[in-house]
Amino acid sequence: MPTLTRAEAAERASVVDVETYHVDLDLTGDGGTFRSRTVVRFRARPGAATFLEFEPVEVASMTLNGQPVPAGAADGARLALSGLAESNELVVDATMRYSNNGEGLHRYVDPADGAVYLYQHLFINNAGRVLPSFDQPDLKASFRVSVTAPAEWTVATNGQLVSRDGGRWEFAATERISTYLATLIAGPWHTRVDEHDGIPLALFTRAALAEQLDAQAPEIFEITKQCLDRFHEMFRIRYPFGHYQQAFAPEFNFGAMEYPGLVVFRDELVPRSTMTDTEREYRASVIAHEMAHQWFGDLVTMAWWDDLWLNESFAEYLGSRVAAEATRWTGTWTTFALHRKAWGLRADQRPSTHPVAPAEVADTDQALMNFDGISYAKGASVLKQLVAWLGDEAFLAGVNAHFAAHAFGNATLADLLGALAEAGGRDLSGWAELWLRRAQVNTLRAEVRRDGERYAEVAVVQTAPEGFGTLRPHRIGIGLYDHLDGAVVRRELIEAELDASGRTELPALAGKKAADLLLLNDGDLAYGKIRLDDDSAAAIPLLLPLLTDSLARAVIWASTLDAVVDGERPVAELVTLVLAALPVETETVIVEDVLRATRGLVDRYATAAARPAALELVAQAADRLLAASPAGGSRQLAAARGLIGATVDTARLDGWLAGAGVPAGLVVDADLRWLIRYRLAVLGVAGPAEIDAELAADRSANGEQWAARCRAALPDPAAKEAAWAAIVGDATLSNRLVELTALGFWQAEQRELLEPYVERYFAEMPGMMRIRSGMSAEKISVAAFPAVMVSERARELAAGLLAEPELNPILRRVVQDNDDDMRRALLARGLGG
Repeated sequence: MPTLTRAEAAERASVVDVETYHVDLDLTGDGGTFRSRTVVRFRARPGAATFLEFEPVEVASMTLNGQPVPAGAADGARLALSGLAESNELVVDATMRYSNNGEGLHRYVDPADGAVYLYQHLFINNAGRVLPSFDQPDLKASFRVSVTAPAEWTVATNGQLVSRDGGRWEFAATERISTYLATLIAGPWHTRVDEHDGIPLALFTRAALAEQLDAQAPEIFEITKQCLDRFHEMFRIRYPFGHYQQAFAPEFNFGAMEYPGLVVFRDELVPRSTMTDTEREYRASVIAHEMAHQWFGDLVTMAWWDDLWLNESFAEYLGSRVAAEATRWTGTWTTFALHRKAWGLRADQRPSTHPVAPAEVADTDQALMNFDGISYAKGASVLKQLVAWLGDEAFLAGVNAHFAAHAFGNATLADLLGALAEAGGRDLSGWAELWLRRAQVNTLRAEVRRDGERYAEVAVVQTAPEGFGTLRPHRIGIGLYDHLDGAVVRRELIEAELDASGRTELPALAGKKAADLLLLNDGDLAYGKIRLDDDSAAAIPLLLPLLTDSLARAVIWASTLDAVVDGERPVAELVTLVLAALPVETETVIVEDVLRATRGLVDRYATAAARPAALELVAQAADRLLAASPAGGSRQLAAARGLIGATVDTARLDGWLAGAGVPAGLVVDADLRWLIRYRLAVLGVAGPAEIDAELAADRSANGEQWAARCRAALPDPAAKEAAWAAIVGDATLSNRLVELTALGFWQAEQRELLEPYVERYFAEMPGMMRIRSGMSAEKISVAAFPAVMVSERARELAAGLLAEPELNPILRRVVQDNDDDMRRALLARGLGG
């Protein structure tokens, strides 16, 4: 899969204008290949030459305007054409290969019943794995698809079904879409259908998940309808792609993908086990996110990947906003404040940081790496501030003008800013330069001087990281909270505009009675690292358990966790706060995210001597919350998961597997059993026999993946060697099985056993990158990084690998960023475990 440079894309766009693709696939053959016959019609500059992405196994025939194309024109990655006419027809009949890495046409065999499922994922430059194509976002075309499949299969595409005769499926031509947005699914899918406001709706999942889809379809359809209604209220152009289908596919690399007319999700979003409210809220926000893309990305598409934010930042912002406004999941901004924004902040401080809207994305490799917390969460945070600054009415007016001007075409940052500026009556060039064109994050710190019981002076000091001098204007809320009658409640909220001078005085607070807590960024409008004044920070352990506002608690937890990540607060202080505040936490998302983040920080930031005691405090916090949570509720399940991940009480965990001592209301279902089995494997209590027995009782995709993770986690030299061989050298394993193996490999409890593999990561991971590609390679290289093996030696090895001039760019970024995380961990250990 060769990378496409921006220069190549610009040159090709100056030569050709693509009109239509007719793709005819034969999926009835056995083995690892399928037949693809494609007719591409396009206009061109007469006499010019160009190329298409094309990665066939074998070519049966190729003609251009009725004349044979020489076999040598296809080199296994691209198809070169010359002597173009003004109007051209390319016809190619070829054999193509199924993939097992989530790219191209992915083929999956369900271990539950042996059924075969296919889905097409052409993103970001994989269209050539299915058809010869001009694979860049600004060469849009209409796609018409025909499929021959086994008679018992169901097939769906972007286009609406025209006819079906046994295993022959004919679909209508789509509107003009980019190649990366063309998709299909095929297999014995279980289907549910509905209709809303004249729009046909459908849900698809594997037959093995039929029972789960039937139970969850009413909620999924309800959220889909609510979001459609809200988007139709906001946008003047109605949903523009006919039907709205949603497929839940196995081994999907993304959380979901916004294919117009047929959105594809990871099938973990139709879980077979109990969901927490956080997981259900997440599914609602993902549904809203992908629906937002039908306008931002599908209707109007970026011209090149430097404007990726026009897709992802808007969908991220609208996913949280529309889910909160249209569905019963009204707490999505709390989740965003604690979880999603933290993702953006971490990405924005790493060596690979980049602007939300970079001026130059050189090629598709670089574009792939920009699908990160900056393009999603930072961009969404910036948009949230922009909407507050412009006003919602002006923002929506500008967006609608943008849609009207560029429907079914492509657009740039300048196009959107022009529409917003005209609608809002404000010049946005300065705002865009500071927020979209410059990288890194500012720290906002409250400075307070008291005069007795009153504030004498309050200011917000803004700083930028060394080497990044950009200070920015911020709109921010400042909450004054008092401890009254056993609760901490907000007395007053003050909104302030921070300038870019570095220090903004807040005269509105001078002379006011000092609050027990002065909360900077109350309401979470600002994108920045938040630090409280000394008195407020010291009072957090007492006040946080009594604070009634969940969003305020999320802002405090996010600031606290960030300070630990930066080495400003010791991890020991964090786990003490977790023990004090988490057992009374009522928001499941806060419980889950704080436990997850704290566990990761304990594993990496605590010294070997301090780690057991720190982990015990985390287990105690989870245990107390478990005892205090309503039976059968989300908090109980979240607490149980947190306890399982932290405890060393193997007898208790064994008892839960046997049905002994299980808290009333807690269902030890298949996935909770696997979580317990995984923890027991890490601790050396469960071995291969127990894992095999669990798998024998759970012959499913989930069971297969959990078993791979458990085997990799065993503290046994032979098990580690087998797992490592699978990670770095087994191209026959699917993307998901390798990823789960890598996720199970590194365990803080097994550092001595794992020490030799630190050096092997830096020596052998480049080889893994040669047998895998794209998102699959990135996920595996991240999961396999020795993050818990914090040492100066690991950093030396990282530096050696990074000095290699020909290092794969994806691996280079993974190592740079994870090495920087290790640098922080080493500094934090200097504070004391």
